[in-house]
Amino acid sequence: MADPSSYRPRPGQIPDSPGVYKFRDEHRRVIYVGKAKNLRQRLASYFQDLAGLHPRTRTMVTTAASVEWTVVSTEVEALQLEYSWIKEFDPRFNVKYRDDKSYPYLAVTLNEEFPRVQVMRGAKRKGVRYFGPYGHAWAIRETVDLMLRVFPVRTCSAGVFRNAERTGRPCLLGYIGKCSAPCVGRVTPQEHRELAEDFCDFMAGRTGTYIRRLEKDMTRAAEEMEYERAARLRDDAEALRRAMEKSAVVLADATDADLIAVAEDELEAAVQIFHVRGGRVRGQRGWVTDKVEAVDTAGLVEHALQQLYGEESGDSVPKEVLVPALPEDPDAVSQWLAGRRGSHVSLRVPQRGDKKDLMITVQRNAQQALGLHKTKRASDLTTRSRALEEIAEALGLDTAPLRVECFDISHLQGEDVVASMVVFEDGLARKSEYRRFQIKGFEGQDDVRSMHEVIGRRFKRYLQEKERTGEWEETPAPTGPVPAPDAPSAGTPLPGGAPGPQAAVEPREAVEPPEAVDPQDAPRGDSREDDGRPKRFAYPPQLVVVDGGQPQVAAAKRALDELGIDDIAVCGLAKRLEEVWLPDDDDPVVLPRSSEGLYLLQRIRDEAHRFAITYQRAKRAKRVRSSPLDDIAGLGETRKQALIKHFGSVKRLRQATIDEICEVPGIGRRTAESVAVALAGAAPSAPAVNTATGEIIEEDDGGSTP
Repeated sequence: MADPSSYRPRPGQIPDSPGVYKFRDEHRRVIYVGKAKNLRQRLASYFQDLAGLHPRTRTMVTTAASVEWTVVSTEVEALQLEYSWIKEFDPRFNVKYRDDKSYPYLAVTLNEEFPRVQVMRGAKRKGVRYFGPYGHAWAIRETVDLMLRVFPVRTCSAGVFRNAERTGRPCLLGYIGKCSAPCVGRVTPQEHRELAEDFCDFMAGRTGTYIRRLEKDMTRAAEEMEYERAARLRDDAEALRRAMEKSAVVLADATDADLIAVAEDELEAAVQIFHVRGGRVRGQRGWVTDKVEAVDTAGLVEHALQQLYGEESGDSVPKEVLVPALPEDPDAVSQWLAGRRGSHVSLRVPQRGDKKDLMITVQRNAQQALGLHKTKRASDLTTRSRALEEIAEALGLDTAPLRVECFDISHLQGEDVVASMVVFEDGLARKSEYRRFQIKGFEGQDDVRSMHEVIGRRFKRYLQEKERTGEWEETPAPTGPVPAPDAPSAGTPLPGGAPGPQAAVEPREAVEPPEAVDPQDAPRGDSREDDGRPKRFAYPPQLVVVDGGQPQVAAAKRALDELGIDDIAVCGLAKRLEEVWLPDDDDPVVLPRSSEGLYLLQRIRDEAHRFAITYQRAKRAKRVRSSPLDDIAGLGETRKQALIKHFGSVKRLRQATIDEICEVPGIGRRTAESVAVALAGAAPSAPAVNTATGEIIEEDDGGSTP
């Protein structure tokens, strides 16, 4: 690891003009390329205190051994040179997008004497007109098959074409009218090229001209009583309409634009691009990348623009590029795009209307692409095994942690403080064993104290299970289920749902509701109690992960020590995810960026956060919607709604007499008395005040129904 001060240039050496810089490692390999409006200011930011740098930037500057730069005259030149160097040197710390698949294009080889329509993949060739990309090759072939009725362009390979020339007989498409058969001289090279150019014009979005021309010819043929020709022209026009329908109309003003959206997390980012030509979506593609440098959404957009248009020119660069965030220097990027196109290019963020709505769709596709990428990565058995082995090696564990439990605290400004426990077995989520906790040991916001309470409660239940099943002594754990004793242990539900001895004083743990558990995540082969319900806290994890740094880790370790548990490893995952904290260590464990172990820890932490915040929001919503009628025994939801509908609000219901309450259908006198007593004992809430005017708003605590 190099000390950045050892190769830091003297301040006077660095110019304050635009330029591009390269960091090299000790082997002279380029590891990072960047550009700047002011080289002096930008490079100075890399040589500050390491503690103030982003972890990825800190890793880069400590890996580098030297830095050099090239001065240019404008920001546009800097952008061009940066792209060229990234392509040339492939630096490891630069964001590089990779296609999540090889997209097929519809290509017309205008560089040949007899242009050919075909499916192409890979690098683009000079003199070839491309349309797309498409999601599937069969979609291209369907479109071409429809259009060959009107534009019978050659589609055969060079070998088939030469064989037809030699024999003087066209292929099958020539016989059925889907090829103009230039191989046997039915059309001249110039006539065939005009057909190919018309084909390209139609694919580029200029569709109305050809359909109107076919309809006019059809009408003229019908007037001249050439009904067979008129029918053929009618079918040709219908074929073109069907080809157009395969591309959905998304923008009514025949816009040519590319829409770019980004979905990202701490480690990875996915980019989706919709190519809109003539108001229709003509192609879609996506990229996924590791965030190897400290980059925000604007930086990801700039990298995407460089990769998308770096090799393009002319009409391949649209008139309008819509992005979720503008790059750091949007004017320079716009000028660079205009230079690639040869005319003005508008680079902006859509704010309203159809383009804003379409951008939301593109963003949704980007999020789905990132989720699918993560799912594929997590579902691979070899990858999961490697991730668990990397975690074990980094944390100094004897064996891979086959069961990992992660805990997270969630609250809203100190209210409705809850915690979550998620379980991953063999690297996969075990949702049937998720648990939720309410923090009741104290009031207010204290994540460290909350973590201590939750860890203590969870493993106190584990010790209770060991004691109940006879595993308290140092004996080998049984391999099968152990019959439950006659007397229920503390906190264990009795038949009929009654709580056990400690249920009244021990805060309650809640299992995730059945409807929130996917069918494939249902309990699989769990050891079960005699009543058929799965054990609750019987299985200990090999690793406990807490969401947080040193304080949270220390609190979790202290809770385990207080219970005498010393065979369960503990670690914390900091918010920035590159730092894994261990108890009693002053420095974190930094896993490599490409580590599958770090990726798995991130997934576990994110799942714990999702589960905790979902529970916290549900509790808050329930508290907001609570009513004094909720505590009345025997009063169900239907009769509560009937009371509110009859009186209009809880306030008016509180003022009603028992006889008036009995007038509500379904409410007997005993129930009416219970309602009156309950509402008389419930203190009305304090009146609300309009903070702008000071006016006291009339209380209507139940709300009126429409």
